[in-house]
Amino acid sequence: MIRSMTGYGRSEAVLRGRKMTVEMKSVNHRYLEVSLRLPGMLAPFEAEIKKRIGEQCSRGRIEATLRIDNDGGTESNGRFALNLPLLQNYHALLNQMKEELHLEEDISLSVMAGFRDLFVPTEAVQDPAVLWEGMATLLDEALRMLTEMRDREGKVLQEDLSARLSLIGGTLEGIAARSPQVVLDYQRRLGDRIRDLTGGMAIDESRLLQEVAIMAEKSDITEEVVRFRCHIGQFVDLLTTGEAAGRKIDFLIQEMGREVNTIGSKSGDAEISRSVIEIKSELAKLREQVQNIE
Repeated sequence: MIRSMTGYGRSEAVLRGRKMTVEMKSVNHRYLEVSLRLPGMLAPFEAEIKKRIGEQCSRGRIEATLRIDNDGGTESNGRFALNLPLLQNYHALLNQMKEELHLEEDISLSVMAGFRDLFVPTEAVQDPAVLWEGMATLLDEALRMLTEMRDREGKVLQEDLSARLSLIGGTLEGIAARSPQVVLDYQRRLGDRIRDLTGGMAIDESRLLQEVAIMAEKSDITEEVVRFRCHIGQFVDLLTTGEAAGRKIDFLIQEMGREVNTIGSKSGDAEISRSVIEIKSELAKLREQVQNIE
């Protein structure tokens, strides 16, 4: 089953007096793009967070916000402590910056004191690994909710795409059935025209059939119809495989558009032309819906 790229997930809990929240939302995007907002103490786990998201989602812009707040009155005693692991991490990064850019300026106390989350209530001082252990569980829960929503919307999209595909297939078969009649109509019109121009004189049937054969060869749409049927079959398979199929389906719709354009240019029949317009209209609707598929 296909999956939408639109979804939302949220999870929260209280761990050792701190309220932790994970909120995630995803929207359409050509590739996978993950945007994170993290508290400083969880910065070392950024790569792991992106890895977990990437294991569940292959396309879409995903915005994830992880928050750690004090629960209740943990700051009531007015005592604060230094978040030493975070401070050391900032200091190491600044030293690395100096070395990379060959800077002379010293790393001063005023510079270090300007960073966020360095001073925390004494009750909130915890090992980042302990906080991550609780946050990881919430991240997985929010991801589960987000993917479930994407799955539900994907089911609705699949039903709509299948219905439109069925309509296109029926119209295509109507074109295929109509095609032989176009040649016969051309033969009849050509014969009537020749008789009108010659005043009812006998018609050279072999010459007439030769002209009809030339017209039939130029207007033959058998190859286009066969390829179009093949594209429809592949489309149906992609709707049921369960893999991320958005890009492949988008490619198939482009190929369907090429085939129906060729059918329209080869046929001079008004009825087939109307059917071609109907197919193009449905393809445009398919293309718009496919932009939502992972």
